[in-house]
Amino acid sequence: MSWKSHIEELRARERLAEEMGGAERVARQRSQGKLTVRERVAFLADPGSFHEVGKIAGKAGYGPDDQIAEFLPATMVFGRATLDGRPAVILGDDFTVRGGASDASIAGKMLMAEQMANEYGMPIVRMVDGTGGGGSVKSMEQNPRTYIPTTPAWEWLVANMQHVPVVSLALGPCAGLGAGRVAASHFSVMVKGLSQVFVAGPPVAKAIGENVDKEGLGGWEINGRNGVVDNVVNTEHEAFAQARRFLSYLPANADELPPVIASTDDPKRKEQFLLDIVPKDGKTPYMPRKIIEAVCDKGSFFEIGALWGRQVVTGLARIDGHPVAILAGDPFFLDGAWTADACDKVVRHFDLADTFHLPIVHFVDCPGFAVGVKHEKSGVTRKGVRA
Repeated sequence: MSWKSHIEELRARERLAEEMGGAERVARQRSQGKLTVRERVAFLADPGSFHEVGKIAGKAGYGPDDQIAEFLPATMVFGRATLDGRPAVILGDDFTVRGGASDASIAGKMLMAEQMANEYGMPIVRMVDGTGGGGSVKSMEQNPRTYIPTTPAWEWLVANMQHVPVVSLALGPCAGLGAGRVAASHFSVMVKGLSQVFVAGPPVAKAIGENVDKEGLGGWEINGRNGVVDNVVNTEHEAFAQARRFLSYLPANADELPPVIASTDDPKRKEQFLLDIVPKDGKTPYMPRKIIEAVCDKGSFFEIGALWGRQVVTGLARIDGHPVAILAGDPFFLDGAWTADACDKVVRHFDLADTFHLPIVHFVDCPGFAVGVKHEKSGVTRKGVRA
């Protein structure tokens, strides 16, 4: 008995899965300036390294001859790949299939991706584009039972934050659990004009009397400046590059040490301008990033969270090839006094360093905590104590 016919049937179903939500919906995705989920995987992963899991998961309709007449793939594509030669799990929402809502997918697919990253000890990169797990109102109306809110795979999202590097790229409108999946990460990126992150979209906001569009509700001007996302970029390709670079400083998991590389920068190099860059009068600000770049290996500083909590500068860098976490005061903003946002930013960054065994290099210039009614209302005292 030959398995040839079965293999041919499998390949035929895989080709159906590669059509995603169909030609019309794929065209609509591209007309919005967005890549498809399979294009995103191809650009993010090393060429030829992606090994997909659950490719033919989805919903099929059969004709009278018991052959597949129609097929709607799951709303997520995931598998293992390498990023710059290092293994990782990649998970992407397919907005062409019901806007990425989970009711069209096999419920366990997202869970399996998160669980695989945790159990294999691999970083995970989520490319979020849609509700990504919360389901749709339509599916709830068709459900024969009372809907009890659930958070699929959330226990694994929480576990991963303690064990493996987690990167989330917001590459479209991310609502509900999709927004949560963006925020539940060690590093997140959104694309200007392309992605929005919110608990619920404009129609729900309208129900409470707020008339606002997607960008006004959850665009980069909001989430890039409030700390919901870390970095903001102009294109999807920049987001992929930032994901790879962030992971390059971190170990595969919390049981390993950060990767050390051979440095081409002389560790004994001395920059003479450091003798003069900090003014003696204490009132004139200076550029802290110039100091960071001079002390660390050339070109190695990768800033995180540049648009929020701007009284402090945080990021990753290397010193003689060794990854380190960077913290510096920025006197251009309130003389470097820590606001509530700055405190949150410091805590988040130190949590990252603690989880993945990164030494912290602190360029200290802080006059204290921000003073005044505005800052007291923001809870600076409590947040300052934690920081």
